[in-house]
Order: sequence, then C-alpha cells, then structure tokens
Amino acid sequence: MYSHGSESLIKQAREIQDSELQKFYSRLVKLLQGKELGYEMVDSLQRLHLILSANKYIRTLPPELQKRLQSLLSSPAEQFQVLSSAVLRETLPPAAHSGNYSQENIVQLNGHAAALLLSQAGSRADVSSLCTQLLRGLESRQSEGPTNSLTHTLPILNTILTHNPECLTEDHVTLLSKKLVDWLRYASILQGGGASSGGFFTGPRSRQPVPIAELDGTVSGDFFTVLCVGQSFTEDQWMNVFSFSALRHWLLTYHSVSNGNGTADTDDRSEVDGSVVSMVSATSSSSRLLPPKERLREKSFQYCQRLIEQSDRKAHKKSDADLQKACLVEAVCILDCVCEEDASLVFRAFPCIKALFGRLSSDLSFARVLLPIAQFYLNHGEMAAVDCGSVWALVFGRFPSELFNDPFLAHELLRFLRLNLESLQLRVPQYTHSFPNLLKFLAWDSPAVVDDFVDLLPSLVTAGTAVELLHTLLDLPCLSATLVLQVRSTCLPISEQSGRGLLSLDAFRSPSFRGLFLFLLRGEAGSGDTIDRLSTLHELLVETADWPRVVQCAQIVPVLLHIFFNTVITVADEKLLAHLILVMLERSSLLLNIPKYNKEIHRVFSSHLLRLCKLHPSLVMDQSHELLEFSGATANVYSKEEIYTHVVWVLGEYLSVSCDSRCSVTLITSCFEALEAVLFEITSSVPPPGADCPAPRVVTTLMSALAKLASRSHDLIPRVSLFLSKLRTVTRGGSVAWCSDEEDLVAIVTRGEELWSLLKAPGVAQSVLTPPAHVTTPQWHRDTNVALPLRLRTLTNLTHSH
Repeated sequence: MYSHGSESLIKQAREIQDSELQKFYSRLVKLLQGKELGYEMVDSLQRLHLILSANKYIRTLPPELQKRLQSLLSSPAEQFQVLSSAVLRETLPPAAHSGNYSQENIVQLNGHAAALLLSQAGSRADVSSLCTQLLRGLESRQSEGPTNSLTHTLPILNTILTHNPECLTEDHVTLLSKKLVDWLRYASILQGGGASSGGFFTGPRSRQPVPIAELDGTVSGDFFTVLCVGQSFTEDQWMNVFSFSALRHWLLTYHSVSNGNGTADTDDRSEVDGSVVSMVSATSSSSRLLPPKERLREKSFQYCQRLIEQSDRKAHKKSDADLQKACLVEAVCILDCVCEEDASLVFRAFPCIKALFGRLSSDLSFARVLLPIAQFYLNHGEMAAVDCGSVWALVFGRFPSELFNDPFLAHELLRFLRLNLESLQLRVPQYTHSFPNLLKFLAWDSPAVVDDFVDLLPSLVTAGTAVELLHTLLDLPCLSATLVLQVRSTCLPISEQSGRGLLSLDAFRSPSFRGLFLFLLRGEAGSGDTIDRLSTLHELLVETADWPRVVQCAQIVPVLLHIFFNTVITVADEKLLAHLILVMLERSSLLLNIPKYNKEIHRVFSSHLLRLCKLHPSLVMDQSHELLEFSGATANVYSKEEIYTHVVWVLGEYLSVSCDSRCSVTLITSCFEALEAVLFEITSSVPPPGADCPAPRVVTTLMSALAKLASRSHDLIPRVSLFLSKLRTVTRGGSVAWCSDEEDLVAIVTRGEELWSLLKAPGVAQSVLTPPAHVTTPQWHRDTNVALPLRLRTLTNLTHSH
C-alpha cells in the first residue's frame, strides 16, 4: 500500500523516543518565535503531523507549543493555517479549550480554526456554545470590527447542521433565518471598492460606486444575486453568495433542531439594520410581519425566481454559462423545498417552472437542469393538475437513448429514480415500461451503475413486463455491443477499409439487419418479447465477445437474473411462471458466445428452475411436453450439463399423482422412455467429437429419475432393473468409453446397485425415493400425540435436576 520510503518514515515516526520528541518540541517553539516562517517551519510542521498521526495514541503537546500553534491558525498564509490545524487535530485539546476564543476574537476565526474548534468539542453543550458564539459574531456590524470571518461562519454552521443538528436551538434557527433573509434579499447593489472610468485624472477621489451588472453586461435593475457580476464584491454580496450555497441544506434540515425554550424576538428588525435595501424591489410591510421561517421561504422564493429570470440572459463566457446551469439546478431544488413546506406556493411557482421546462426541453445540454424540474413535477404536478407526460417522455425517452454515455447524467438520473421509487411506481406508468431504455446505462458502463440497478430492478418486474425483461437481461451483452457500434458508427467513416470491429459495423449499417439492432435499441417495452432471428444477431456480434464493455456487462447479468427471479415469484401467477420456464429452456441455447457466460446463465437457470418447481410442483405438469422434449435431446447432455441435470431431476421428482392429479400412467411412461433412450445412448457409445464424457451426476440423475418413475408405475420396474444389472456387468470388464475416471465409474455402479436393491421392494422404493412431505420435514418434537415430546421433557428435567 505504501512505498518503501513511506513505510520507513512511518516506522521512524512510531519509534521516536520521548526524549528526542521533547527536543523536537523545543526546536519548534524557537522556530515559531521567529519573525519569519519559512520552508524550515513548513518541513517541521509536516514532520510533527506525521509523528502525531502515525502513533495510535493521542499525545498532549507542551502548553507553550500548543499556544504557538493556536496563534498560527490566524496566520495570513493559508499553508500554515492548514498545517497547524492538522497538527492540533491529532492532539488532545487543552482542558479549557472552549475558552481559547473569546467573544471578541470569535468573529476573526477562519475556516480551519473554526473546524478545529468543532472537532475538539467534547459534548453537545460545547457545540451549542460554539454555535451561539458564531451567531453572535454574525450580529456584529461591519463598523464594529473585522468581518473577514463572516465568510467562514456559514460553512462551519452548515457542518454542524449536517452532523449534529440537535445542537442548534430554536433561537439559533430564528436568528440565522433572519440573517439569511438580509443577505439573500438586501445585499448591496453597488460594486465593492468603487470602479474607475479611466483617464488622466483617475484617482481615489474620482472612483465612484458602480452598479452591479448582469451576465450579458447590462446594468442590473433588481437586487443582487449570485449571477450578478462586477469587478469586486462587498462583504454582504459575498455573504449573499454563501447564503445561497447553504440555503437548500438549511431549508431541508432546520426542522431537526431542538425545541428549546427559545426567546427569539419575533419582531424582526434585522432586515433594515446593517443592510442596504434595494429600493427597486423592496417588499411590502406585510411580509415583515411573517415569522422568520415563513419570511425566509418567501425571500428564497423571490431569489430563485430572479435567478431563473437571469438564466435567460446570454452569458459572454462559457464559465458563466456553466454557472447559470448550476444555479438553475439549485434554484429549482430550493423552489421544490419551499413548496414542500408551504403548498400555497405551488401555484405561484408552477408557471415559472413550466415556462423554464418549455425553454430548456429541446436542448439536451440542459439535461442535468431538467432533472430537478422533473422532481418538481413529480412532487407537485398532481396538486397543480398539470400534464406531466412531456416531462416523462424526456426523462425516460430521450435522456437514456441519446445520453447513455454521459456518466454524470447516468448517476443523477439513477439517483433520481432510487429516491423516488415509490412515487414513480404509483404515479408514472411510463416508468416500468421504460426498462429497455434505462438498461442502456447499465449496458454502457456496468461497473459504475450496477449498484443502482440492484435496487431498481425489483421495481421493474411486473406481471406484464416479466417475460420481456428476462429476454432483455439475457440480451444485455448484445445491447452493450450495439451501443458501442452506434457510437463508433458516428465516429468512423463508412469508407474506412480496415479497423477493429468493422465487420459488425457493416452489419450495423446494413439495411437488411437494421431491424435487429433497432429492436435492441428500442425505447420502451411492448413491441415484442424477443428477436425472431436471435441466432443471426449473435453471429453478427461474434467478434464483440471480447470487448471490455461487453465482457463487463456479461459478468453482472447472473446477479441481475437472481434478483429478477427472486422478485418474479412474488408477482407472477403459475401461468406466467410456466411461461418463464419455457423461456429458460429456449434461451439456454440462444446466448451470445462469451467465455463462461453460458455456463453462468445455465447455473442461474438451474437453481431457479428447482425453486419454481418446489414452490409450484404443478408447473412440471404444465410444461411437461417442453421438459420432455428438452430432456429427450441427447445433445443437451454434453452442451447444457447443468440445466439438463436439473430438468431431469424435477421430472423424476414432481411427475407424480401426489403432486398433480392430472399426471397419468401414459405420461409417466412417455417420460420414462425418453430418459431411458438418452441414458442408453450415452452409456453405450463414445462422446461426440470435441465433447467430453457425460458428467457422472448426469448419469446418476438419469438413473434416479428412471427409478422414481418406475416406483410409481410398477410395470416399468423390470426395464430399469435390466438396465442396472447390465450396467454392473459391463463395468466389470474395466474402463468404458463413456466414463474416463475410475472413481466416477465406481460411484455410478454403486448408485445403480442401491437403486436395483430398492426396486426389488416396490413399496419401499416409492417411500424411499419419493417420501411424503411429513417424512422429509418432520416435526415430531412438536407433535403431542407421539412419545418424543414426553421423552424430551423427561430428559430435560433430568439434566436440570439439582
């Protein structure tokens, strides 16, 4: 994990002797007493931090060194602020650390010093006291002292709100809400420091205040926002920007504060005191009568509406255009928050949101802005009685189909789906039918989004989508290859004669195969379960089997199939489950030829085939024709060993009158003859060219299935016994062509002898080979009608007797 040099330094730091450490402390104190702090000081602080952090025990620094390091927190050089803060975090705070910063200098804290105070708080009371000091610092006016710490106060309060909101009291909430109103709505509308018009007579006296401007260069006619520009900003303008950054988090979490005995003054005068009021957009006196929280909602609403209006202006710089998008996202999210708190604002906000959606919906570069708009429609569209169809057509239609290769959009869209899963299932019928589109994110970048789809997949499994979704999951590697081809087809010229993958590219561009690829790229479910010419598609994509995206995609399909089957048994009836069994048998031979992929899919199919038949034994009767056809094909023994073995097992286990009254002797005989023919063929001939010998468990499973069927139709017992006796005679001569391992052959013969012995007593054979349920799952210890409970109680009393 570490380089050799790093490990050596860490080892030295851990083994330093106390005497040597004390000398190092003394040297540091002398360095800190100097007037200039240079490279040597930086190196020494870095060494001290390594020594303290490499040791598992927390050390206490000498008082003088502790004091010097604390004074270094206010150094004008941020490098020393960072180093001193890092060192002090690794030490035990002094006993009276809460008094290290008095009310006079608490306002001068920078972000590193405030974060250190917070990390060293020993209790909730300490954090609450720090909050009180910081908030009192916010109340000081500019003329009362230095105010450069105001920009650090909001971030540290935001941190407290994140990790320990209960430390804030109702008084804290009231005070900070009032200050946020001031900073958001009543920041100065003039540029800071004045601006010069240039010329020969330019000087301090000629520098006149200049109004702030919009991003398109025009003079701003309304209150200051984060999208206003100027040559320099005043303190309250910076606080406006900081307040907007923290506003959404504050609106979401200030409800978590403790309901202490607040004594906050509800008659708020902070909106006028200490702030420059914009005469253009001053609010009416009625808004001043609102409680602080409601007034903050109102001002936040106005601020976000102004941002949305400003975003329509054409920015001169790309960075400003990006800032507009980011502010739009935040503005719409804040509007959503305030509308969640006050439903009456929904009807005021929707015209603005609807107009914004209409303006941006045609431009996919605003996709990440449109997602918060979709969230707003989802949360409030029903109340406002608006049509959301165009929003969902964009979110579930164009976004995945055209922006599947945008990792940021993929993350945010899938996060949106996960956060709103229940609402989407109830209110948006397009959601469950959009899985062909949504799975494009997974097909393109499986490792990055597989966790999202593990959570989302169960919500996409319904009785109406199950069959098509199963086919789509099995074809996911094909979809991955098709998306790669789609991207390459737009990058590589058609006339290029050489290059990797051009054979599949030619097929992708060919009109004769276009329908196959278009089906994979479809946007919604319902156009069909699968492709008629699936084997043709696999031949076209054969060269894509080793492409990294395709291989990664194939690796996660078995995981998704397990989730699919675990979910489908909760929503499907027996008719649908019977259809799924048919799909499993059919698709076991129609998979893209990727190394290990087929075997993994067969393993998943096998485990869930057993589970389905165990839950609903009548499924074997429903699909008996298909199961017999599959088990009667000798080729499946060699190419589909896993699933073939389990198909044979369920036939022998559940093809019985006790499982389904429809089962007849004729059907049992037909099944017996089909399995008998396969078993005779594989034990009397060599394997086909290129194929391995049949697995021993295939042979023993066939033998067991025949014995079970014969125990239910006694006329078949002589035929099984004859085969088993011949098998024993044949193997006495040594090795056979169909089994290359001697131990396996012995195991097969031993199993045959056991079955042959059982079949001599047909009644016993049936009870042993297919015992009734009360035998396989006994509960004798609970049955009061048998003697076992009495014996258990007697033994218990004896062992506990004193």
